[in-house]
Parts: sequence; C-alpha cells; structure tokens
Amino acid sequence: MSHLFKHRLAWPLVTLLLLLAINAAFNPSFLHLEWRSGHLYGSLIDILNRAAPLVLVSLGMTLVIATRGIDISVGAVVAIAAAIAAWMIGGSLVVSNGAAAQVSRFPMWLAIVGALGAALACGLWNGLLVARVGMQPIIATLILMVAGRGIAQLITGGQIITIYYAPFFFIGSGYLFGLPFSVYVAAFVFALLYLAITRSALGLFIQAVGINPGAARVAGVRARRIVVGAYMFCGFCAGVAGLLISSNVKSADGNNAGQLLELDAILAVTLGGTALTGGRFSLVGSVIGALIIQTLTYAIYSLGVPPEINLVVKAVVVFVVMLLQSAEFRASLRQLAVRPAHGGATR
Repeated sequence: MSHLFKHRLAWPLVTLLLLLAINAAFNPSFLHLEWRSGHLYGSLIDILNRAAPLVLVSLGMTLVIATRGIDISVGAVVAIAAAIAAWMIGGSLVVSNGAAAQVSRFPMWLAIVGALGAALACGLWNGLLVARVGMQPIIATLILMVAGRGIAQLITGGQIITIYYAPFFFIGSGYLFGLPFSVYVAAFVFALLYLAITRSALGLFIQAVGINPGAARVAGVRARRIVVGAYMFCGFCAGVAGLLISSNVKSADGNNAGQLLELDAILAVTLGGTALTGGRFSLVGSVIGALIIQTLTYAIYSLGVPPEINLVVKAVVVFVVMLLQSAEFRASLRQLAVRPAHGGATR
C-alpha cells in the first residue's frame, strides 16, 4: 500500500478526495445529481464548469514551467481576449418597432478568431522576449501583465462591455449531452496536448529543454522554438479561458477579468507535481490541481468561511498539501518518529 503513495499523483488525488468528502459531510446534497431541462445539475457539475478556465490556463502554464519558465501575464491575456471578443460581437441592443434586436459588429466566428489570435500574439511576444532577447521569464511576462490590463481597458473604453448576442453564451454556459460545453472544451484541449506529448517526441524535447537548455541545444533540439511554442500555447489557452469566462458572465471587464488567475494556475501546476525547476511535468496532475483549487474554493464559500480570511484558509491548505508532497519533508517526519522509538528501546 505504501508504494502507492510514492506516485507523484497520489497526494493530489488524496487531497481532492478529502476535499470532496469534507464538502459531502457538511452538505448532504453535495454529491446529488439531478437531470433537469435536458442536462445535469449539481454541485459537482458546477465545480467542473467553473474549473474549466483554470484547467485550460494550467495546461498552458505546465508547458511553460516545464521549460524553466513562468507566465504571470495569463490573467491579462484572459482580459484582452475577453475584451476583443466582446467588442467585436457587440455590446448593445437596438430597439426597432418596439422590439429589441441583438447586434453583432462582426460574425461570431471572426470574433473568436480575433480573440484567440490576439492571445497567440501575446504568447509569441512573451516567448520572443524570453528565448530571443534573453529576458528572465518573470520580468518578460510582468511587462505584459501590467501593459495587458491597460490594453484590455483601452479596448473596453474603461467600461464593462455587456454582451447581448445569445449564440455566444453557449460557449461558457451552454450544455451538450447533459454536461457543460466548457468541460468539453477543456477536455478537447487536454486530449490534443496529451496526444502531442505522448505520441511524439515533443514531451521528450520539453523535458530536455527544462532539464538543461544548453545540452538540449547541443543535442540538436531547437530549444528556442520549443520555448516560444510553449509560451504561445500558454497564451492560446488563456485566450480560450477568456472566451469561456466572458461567455459565462455575458460581459467583459478589462480591469477584473482573470484577476489573480495566474497565481491559481501556478498553484494548480505545482500541486499536480510539476517541478518549478523545469523538466518534470504532469498534465494529469495539473488538471487534478485545478480541480483541487476549485473544490477548495467551493468548500470555503459553502462552509461560510468569512470572506476576510478565505484566502488565508486557502493558503494554509495549499501549504500543507505541498509539504505532504515533499519527499524530504516526509523523510524528516519518519526520522522524528523513529528516534523516540529507538530512544525508548535503549532505556
């Protein structure tokens, strides 16, 4: 049994199951699922739906961290993508002959392409600063983190753009075969990335770059292209998350959209067992980490934890989980447990 806990996904899974059990203990209807109006309702479905944007951003962050990088601009990229989509789709109703008509400046597909194109451009900018210019990743992405909020607010004119175009709402709040459409979006991106990592040499190249970029370059790996590609994919994932969020809330707020999402993504990636020093990474672990954070957030609010201390509670739980994941910390605990036993035996 003990060898199971040596697996790097063991403690994240235990943490997720424990959080689910705590929620179920304090809320008897937590595990209840109900089929209504053609789809499933319940707390578990709500957690999956709200975790989808974080899962997407965490997948992108996983590749960046695996290449020894970090991207603290993903929240700003979310805001930029949401702002572009909202502006292109339209933010007003036109009343004609007493009836309100939905207005779209551009076709919805073009708005989606524009938002994702801008997100890819943001990722390309970060990647070039890191791989070509040689900036430290945290400094390179800090530039876009600060400027990106300003860009999003320029697009929205400093206002919250309300979206009235109903077809766009399906992306973030629609249902397909009983489950939220956002879950399918996150699962599709995960599946494509997982196949690319496991069915090609891409995963090996990313690990090589993360462990030793210089040696990888000497071995013929195009390290700079790998790094730029990782940042572009991270930007793309943030762009998709921006579409999900803006579609779900039916608006775009350049100042608050994606606020602190980068910190939750980094936490999710580290909770899932990806090493911040690069090389070792786990896509499945990042998904589990995102679910842990969303389930913890749900538990904090459902248990009535005062808003002024909920971030402290969240930080304490994450701190404890990270300690339990540390092999060195567990070894030190075993040594402390063994010493008193030996001491008692000698006396």
